[in-house]
Amino acid sequence: MAGDQVDKARRFQALHRRPGAFVIPNPWDAGSARLLEQLGFEALATTSAGFAFSIGRPDGPGPTSRDEMLAHAESIVAATALPVSADLENCFGNAPEVVAETIRRAGAAGLVGASVEDTTGDARRPIHEFGLAVERVAAAADAARQLPFPFTLTARTENFLHGRPDLDDTIRRLQAFDKAGADVLYAPGLPSLDAIRAVCAAVTKPVNVIAGMRLFTVAELAEAGVKRISVGSLLSRAAYGAFLRAAREVKEHGTFTFAQDAVPFAEINAMMASARR
Repeated sequence: MAGDQVDKARRFQALHRRPGAFVIPNPWDAGSARLLEQLGFEALATTSAGFAFSIGRPDGPGPTSRDEMLAHAESIVAATALPVSADLENCFGNAPEVVAETIRRAGAAGLVGASVEDTTGDARRPIHEFGLAVERVAAAADAARQLPFPFTLTARTENFLHGRPDLDDTIRRLQAFDKAGADVLYAPGLPSLDAIRAVCAAVTKPVNVIAGMRLFTVAELAEAGVKRISVGSLLSRAAYGAFLRAAREVKEHGTFTFAQDAVPFAEINAMMASARR
């Protein structure tokens, strides 16, 4: 195993231990990863939705295979000197042994962290039964501990994204994931700062919160006890939003005023050149 993966893993761990909160943005391709590194961010996380959109697919379990997702993560790792964690959705299977194998393969792909969700991929019963959800996290944690470097495992409960706004059950799951060996805990979609504070106070591990679903600031989230702030597909959707506005202007009006807001060629070309290793 490359020595720099060990160094990246240790740097990533250290971000979770220092005072305050840090932002871990989510690139969707090698170019966006390089630009984020140039802007001074200290770690990156992949986005399953951003990647799916970039290859013309919808987000969610099924459209993208484990091999494709890990190959994409490997391309992000290769594009930057920063530590990279991966959004691996439900780890591409319900059985704990499948989850464990996904984590082992994530480590082999050069990643220093990854997430496991308690989603099933079945719209009729979107969230795993409590006991199996905990078993899956425990299997992921065991696989992570067997890697020859400190892999940071994030355990997610998706209640609030799947029509189950039950804060008590969310906290119960996160506490169980904490005890099962997760390094970071995450419940996307929490509705308020009070709910975020309740989660942070209820667990012993660092908490990740996704920005943009609620317009909280870094300072507000840090004050609530959050350690890590990600943005999910938000940056990719902001980029696609600019693209769609520009394309619609051309199609509907026959004008090109969007060119005034485009990044100058020389600027982005220089940033890409500086990012090359």
